[in-house]
Amino acid sequence: MLIVDSQIHIWENGKMSPHHRQIPTYSIDDALAEMASAGVDCAVIHPPSSLGEAVNELAVKAVRLHPDKFCILGHFDLQSPDRDKIVAHWRERPGMVGFRFTFNQPHEKSWWTDGSLDWFWAACEKANLRIGLLASGKNIAAFGKIAERYPRLKMHIDHIGRGGGRAGVKDDAAYADLSEMLALAKLPNVAIKLSGAPSTSTQSYPYKNIHRYLQQIIETFGPDRSFWGTDITRMPCSYRQCVTMFTEEMPWLKGRDLERVMGGAVVDWLGWKRP
Repeated sequence: MLIVDSQIHIWENGKMSPHHRQIPTYSIDDALAEMASAGVDCAVIHPPSSLGEAVNELAVKAVRLHPDKFCILGHFDLQSPDRDKIVAHWRERPGMVGFRFTFNQPHEKSWWTDGSLDWFWAACEKANLRIGLLASGKNIAAFGKIAERYPRLKMHIDHIGRGGGRAGVKDDAAYADLSEMLALAKLPNVAIKLSGAPSTSTQSYPYKNIHRYLQQIIETFGPDRSFWGTDITRMPCSYRQCVTMFTEEMPWLKGRDLERVMGGAVVDWLGWKRP
């Protein structure tokens, strides 16, 4: 079974946000070693937007060295005067299959609804580029409206739509508004990343109190639009436990469905042509 992590970060000589490991570097080799220890075959790199555009180059280096192991959802300044040209030529950069944005800076919050990114959604739809967004709470509805307006644009919701666990809301409270996100499953161009699941529970491994929510999500979106992942550098458990939580602790997830969720689906969704 191919196991693909739908989200990891790598960085060099930088300082990540407090909920990530507070180490100056999490290198290509660090990621490969930890993936090997957990039986993870490959991963989608998300260059940390907080560290600027230069981190895209580290991700490209990882792809050049290990094209079978990594692809990238990168980022750039959406207010750049060359923005149209950047999107049009994005796939020329090795490993780039699309974009990932968080919109968590104060000046970015209005971008969900003010129409200022209509050019971007249209350009990505035209270029067949994927988009991942850190949508949660009130932004889930805005995410859905974008997906409705651009039906050929494949978009996915990061971190189960729980906002990456930053607000400290966990357990049942973290999933209180789940129905709003599940309603987006009716849109065939919307998928969900199950990354960061352990961080939404106060229990210990295997975090059984949130399994029913994960089952509901997978059954609603289907295994072809539900992607296992970790965001490993902020997880409260080992990489291997992030894997076995799904492969060994969820008896209802098995066969083809398990294979799709653990890796096959995200590779197809991103259009990643692995060598």
